[in-house]
Order: sequence, then structure tokens, then C-alpha cells
Amino acid sequence: MAKLKNASINLTPGDVVRGKWHQGVYRVMRRLGEGATGVVYLVESAEGPVAMKIGNAAASITSEVNVLQHFSKAPGDQLGPALYVSDDVNIQGETYAFYTMEYMDGAPVLSFLEARGREWAPIFLVQLLGDLDRLHQAGWVFGDLKPDNLMITERPPRIRWFDVGGTTLQGRAVKEFTEFYDRGTWGLGDRKAEPAYDLFAAAMVFIHMINGERFTHRDGVELLERKIFSHPRLRVYQPALKRALHGKYRDAQMMRKDMMALYAKATSKEAPSRKTTTHTPRKQRRKKGGKLVDAALGGSFLLLASVLYWIGQVM
Repeated sequence: MAKLKNASINLTPGDVVRGKWHQGVYRVMRRLGEGATGVVYLVESAEGPVAMKIGNAAASITSEVNVLQHFSKAPGDQLGPALYVSDDVNIQGETYAFYTMEYMDGAPVLSFLEARGREWAPIFLVQLLGDLDRLHQAGWVFGDLKPDNLMITERPPRIRWFDVGGTTLQGRAVKEFTEFYDRGTWGLGDRKAEPAYDLFAAAMVFIHMINGERFTHRDGVELLERKIFSHPRLRVYQPALKRALHGKYRDAQMMRKDMMALYAKATSKEAPSRKTTTHTPRKQRRKKGGKLVDAALGGSFLLLASVLYWIGQVM
């Protein structure tokens, strides 16, 4: 791929770019985001809407393409977006490397939880840990794991990651990190790319999903543990979260099993007794809340169905 110049990448809706080697034509629809290694646009291509990442560092783009190629061949569910084409493009006299990938139409994980309920958070963490286990077994660490790099796709709700810019081979130094999710920032380990690094970040992502906000690391790990203990929805998962934060898990599968057990214990306490549900006539139950009760029951069944489906997928 071409060596990149230190120039800004600034495309606007309606701009058309053409790949240098494969001659693919792409019309910019809108800007999706920007990271340390480049800018991502939603573009219209001959195959339909795709995401295009145009890089500001050739080596980083090449590394991301290699990661996506590797996981495109992995068995099972796709880890991250599917890779389509990698090429170069000329923008205002400068040559940039780019690649196109699957455009995942979904909601940012925090927005989904805000709209649909934070009770989905443990389910998404179980899904994420299953994916991380497969990633780690292949010899990689995600690195920059944070809500900004996660989204929820529907039918049924599923957590997906879409930015592999921080993915690093195990044993090397983590390439990218975000302070709140980085164990080095909290004084709980170094930045060596190993499974425990991702599991710390996964615990912090879960804390953010449940708590709804981040807080400063300057108050230290004591604040972190107080936050977990003082929040009723976090306190349920305190054993697994503390083990992850302190690097006590060897692999993601161990943490996933603990989270599943704690989730089962928590939901069994919340479930209504069989005696009550068996002997209360259906008409009386409807009267005690009408459509609201029916909606709540429907939501519970959807949640349970999703749990059973996705736990089955990662067993």
C-alpha cells in the first residue's frame, strides 16, 4: 500500500472517490467516525452501502486489513465486520490507503441500553466474552475495548465490535488504549497484550454499561470497588468483576462462566414464584396493569429467549 502523507482526510456527502488498483467507485453518504488510525465513512458502492476506513498511517491500515482477513476465515460467527476490498485512493493530490468493510446497521451499545433497559448488559457481556475467548485463542488481544467500539445489531440483539485498530498480537505492547478501560491507568497491571488486559477492559465496559457514566481514575481502585459495591446491579456481579479487575482470570471462558452463574442466580431471585403465577387467573393478571403487564411479560420472554439462544451459541 502507498505511504501516507500527513494531510487531513476530509470528504463530504456526495463526494465520489475511485480506488487506484481495483477501480471501485464510492460515493460518500456520511461520516461515521474517526479514530487514531483514520476516518470511517458510509459510502455507496456497486455492492450497496459499505463502511470505508481511510487511514492516516499505512502500516496501521495494513495491520487492520490483516486482522480482518484472518477473522473472515474463522469458523462460527464473524468476529468484527466482514472485509471487502483494500486499495489506495487519491484525495486532493495525496494518496491514502483504505479498506471497505461490512456496514453494521445497529445502535451504539450505551444508546441501546438507555432505550431498552440496562438488564441487557450482562447478556451482552456474556456474548462479548465468548467472542473475546475466540479472539484470544487465535493469538490476538482486542486492546482498545470500550463502548465506542461496540454496537448492538438486532434479530436477536447481538453485540458486535467494529473497530479493530487496537487489535494486537499477544505478547506485544498494546497499540491503543482509552484511559478509563486501561488497567495501566488504574495501577492494576501493565499494557502487555494478554487476555487479562482485555478482561479488565470488559469489566470496565460492564461497569460503564450499568452505571451509565465514567468516573475519574484519580481516586484509585478503592473508588472503583466502592462503586461496584454501592450499586445494586453491580454488586450482584462483584465476585467476577473483582477477579477481572485484579487479573485473576486465565481466560475469557472462566469469566464468562462466572458471569452466567451470577446472572442465573440474580434472575432466579427476581422471578415470581410458581405458586403465584400458576393460581392467578389470566384475566386478573391483566387487570393489575393491563397492557403494561403484558408488555413487561413480553419483554421478559424476549430477554430470556435471547439469553438462551446466545448462551447456546457460545457453549
